[in-house]
Amino acid sequence: MPNAPQSAVEPTPFHHPVLQEEVRELFAGCRAKRVVVDGTVGLGGHSAQLLADAGPQLELLVALDRDPEALAMARARLSDPGGAAVLYHHASFAEIPRLLREEEIPAASFILLDLGVSTFQLKTPRRGFSFASDGPLDMRMDPTGGSSARELLERSSVAQLEGWLRDFGEVRHAGRIARALYERRSSLRTTSALSAAVLEALRIRRPPPGEIHPATQVFQALRIAVNRELETLEAALPALIEALEPGGRLAVISFHSLEDRRVKQAFDRASRDCVCPPKMPACGCGHRASVQLLFRGARQPGETEIAENPPSRSARLRAVEKLPNS
Repeated sequence: MPNAPQSAVEPTPFHHPVLQEEVRELFAGCRAKRVVVDGTVGLGGHSAQLLADAGPQLELLVALDRDPEALAMARARLSDPGGAAVLYHHASFAEIPRLLREEEIPAASFILLDLGVSTFQLKTPRRGFSFASDGPLDMRMDPTGGSSARELLERSSVAQLEGWLRDFGEVRHAGRIARALYERRSSLRTTSALSAAVLEALRIRRPPPGEIHPATQVFQALRIAVNRELETLEAALPALIEALEPGGRLAVISFHSLEDRRVKQAFDRASRDCVCPPKMPACGCGHRASVQLLFRGARQPGETEIAENPPSRSARLRAVEKLPNS
């Protein structure tokens, strides 16, 4: 895939990225720092810090994002990368292994994924990620392709909608809301219309002050479905581990339990010498560990970071290191 074109988009005001110090610590422990891949570069916050920390050791930063607007702003922010070369790709992190092959890069020293929707996307009404401001019912991470949330609603069955609401949003009364959305699907063209439909389905005139809006999890579920976030992540993680050099590290920041669970399961499996069912009398799978866990459980933001950036509260960081000869 060709590099993303230059853009006239100006960078927005930047905040410190979530769990920045923890990511820096993981990067500092890498045996080599030759090739860094930021698979979700966003506005470039993590990449800017990694470029500063790596110094002359870093030969190449590969920056990817599905969102061409975010990629353009990252390019503006990273306009002075020091001595490192920077390759920009308008692409999903699932395409990292292919892009490395096409660029004739043998392996990565450090791969970072910062999952989920960004504050920039949430606060841009025309992207349709939030009901806080009215906008078209879009929700695509990559607005240049694929089906929007409106298009997905128009062609989905009640059963499909209920499954997404239940599995991707853990929505209470998923069946009732799914039937309501199905019946109103031709008129659901804006974020406010979707939010109103959810409230009507639940017979709520207005959400109680201070409580989570009932449409929050519905929006999450549809966004995940639109962007195929969980299936993409689940399929990509083994290939990203394979793309690391020995001693290379993969770090993943997730923002809800559905993502974190898949990262945990993929890392646990890759770090075990046997993945046979527990009741098997002897190992017959032949599986061998390719990584080691860098810490047990998930790292979370501290009180100071949460106070400065409340949305960081739900962030979870997990990381692995590629074993030698794997």
